[in-house]
Amino acid sequence: MSSVLRPVPRADGPSPAGAYRPVSSHLAIAPPVSVVIPAMNEAENLPYVFKTLPDWIHEVVLVDGNSTDATVEVARELWPQVKVVEQRGKGKGDALITGFGECTGDIIVMVDADGSADGQEIVSYVSALVSGADFAKGSRFANGGGTDDMTFIRKLGNRALCAVVNRKFGARYTDLCYGYNAFWRHCLDKIDLDCTGFEVETLMNIRVVKAGLKVQEIPSHEYLRIHGVSNLRAVRDGLRVLRVILAERSNRRALRSRAHSPVLGTARGKAS
Repeated sequence: MSSVLRPVPRADGPSPAGAYRPVSSHLAIAPPVSVVIPAMNEAENLPYVFKTLPDWIHEVVLVDGNSTDATVEVARELWPQVKVVEQRGKGKGDALITGFGECTGDIIVMVDADGSADGQEIVSYVSALVSGADFAKGSRFANGGGTDDMTFIRKLGNRALCAVVNRKFGARYTDLCYGYNAFWRHCLDKIDLDCTGFEVETLMNIRVVKAGLKVQEIPSHEYLRIHGVSNLRAVRDGLRVLRVILAERSNRRALRSRAHSPVLGTARGKAS
């Protein structure tokens, strides 16, 4: 992994011939950035999503969940070089895993297709990664963040589930169930994602902690979905998140027990 903080070359000075991508007025990066957007029937929202994406992005990977509207056509019109991938399974987790597998950039950013995320925030995520973080985690409740799209019940549930994860896994999160995140592509080998639904974000947050990766929270503002209705169901998906937390806790206990138990089979083998 190579991450470099460099000043953007002056217009009248020498240029690195495209070796670095200008990210802001004071930062240029070498690592290419891939943005993954899972989408199903989001043709009306994609213009708002693509409008905010920085032009220095290496590639956009749109995972189409068998849309029946013009999602794919709109994406290609807005971003001619977009890489469209057909989702063969179901669920947000499955879509993200599919998209991650198609990325060629060193940095991967997850962005929802409903217009709730501001693509201009990507610079903050990328800056955290090239400054040393492994995983840049968006937070609506960190200082400077916010949300226009959460009911009181959802906020309460998110806070309770976040407290459980912090206590059980030694994390220090202020937000748990949020889909705006970025990470180095090599992190995928350490977190081994294997779920299909909305709970994928919680699973990622738990496994980066279990893997000992360096996490930095990024204040983020979540806006209202612009068009359409979300597939999120607070009770149903909250229970799925809780099941993931309990399963990961059980796996952790099992691994700890196995690590401290004597290897009797090896001893018997030597004795025979």
